[in-house]
Amino acid sequence: MGRTRAKAKKSALTVTKSAQSSSSSATPAISALLDKAQELIVQCDFPLARKFIDRALVRDDGSMSEKNQAKEMMGVVLLETGEVDEARELFLTLLPPHPTAPVPPPPSAHLYLAQLSADPHTALKHYQAAIDILQTQLKGKAPSPTQGDEQDEGEDEVRSNIVRAYVGMVEVWMDPEYDLCFDPAASSTCDSLLANALQIDPHNLEALQCLASVRLSQEKTEEALAALLTFPPSSPDAPPAHNQALVAALPLSVRLARAKLLLECGAYHDALNVLENVLASDDSSVEGWYLMGWGWWLVAEHQKEGGEVEGSEGLTWEDIARDSRDCLETCQMLHESQSDPDTPILEHVQELLGTLDALGIMPSPVQDDDEGDGDGWEDASDGEDVEMS
Repeated sequence: MGRTRAKAKKSALTVTKSAQSSSSSATPAISALLDKAQELIVQCDFPLARKFIDRALVRDDGSMSEKNQAKEMMGVVLLETGEVDEARELFLTLLPPHPTAPVPPPPSAHLYLAQLSADPHTALKHYQAAIDILQTQLKGKAPSPTQGDEQDEGEDEVRSNIVRAYVGMVEVWMDPEYDLCFDPAASSTCDSLLANALQIDPHNLEALQCLASVRLSQEKTEEALAALLTFPPSSPDAPPAHNQALVAALPLSVRLARAKLLLECGAYHDALNVLENVLASDDSSVEGWYLMGWGWWLVAEHQKEGGEVEGSEGLTWEDIARDSRDCLETCQMLHESQSDPDTPILEHVQELLGTLDALGIMPSPVQDDDEGDGDGWEDASDGEDVEMS
């Protein structure tokens, strides 16, 4: 766990591709139009993706599956461009008893509508409907020696969406904006939903991190940490670099969520390792610098009280607190320059900087590049015993 010196954004479900057409006509096949639209969606070129989807929707030679796929993709584009009401109405056209809706509806329509619902009970119904459809699909995927990896990939996608739906239900139950979190059955219901999710995929990272969050809310810190450390799955004798590489391959948002949970579990060394990798990938991440600053703050606080943290040997708590300040000031600068809307992060950063001011902890002195990265730390503490927490 190296010390990081300060330096000067719900993903949509992947739309399943339809089979490629073998047509050699000069008019592009609908499947080709949808493949191109999917490619543009991945590239975040939503206006151009919309044009390809429109071309597919006005055609009358497509199958029902292709028409529904086009509608689903258009709904994704509408969501990404901020047209939420229009997206909701479009997804509703894919559900019975709408006159044009297929039977059964695509589970993705229920998943999107669950995320868009302002009513928790409606959201839960959509999630359950998606799970029921997906479970039926999973049971219908009998092994076929001629399909091989392609079938395995399709089954993995179904399993992943089932787990995502269970996790979505847990998040609805835990959301403080809803009254469900005050229901006496909330805790046991979340446990049951997560058990179902992990039965589908015991190593699903999204489910494990959700389980850790639930265990923290239940004040079961050791169980929360155990859930986090279940990923990545590997043999006990696997080198640390192997596991670090698996974590480093995760999306940035997932790594940030993992680091935050690790900090809340008191696993500072693991959390800071994740955050070092995050900032190596993107040194303009406001949340990354915030969590790194908070992480070093917690390490300094722990060491000030006589504790030890792996990776901070030979450093005083003032040294570590100064690193915390450097990271927090970088976060504050990036928050302002990027007009970041996350006000709670800025408020917490300012609170921590205020306490560091009271402790007399000043920023690290600016060093020239040819002076290296030595540990010539200045002790700016005035000796006051100011509480850090």
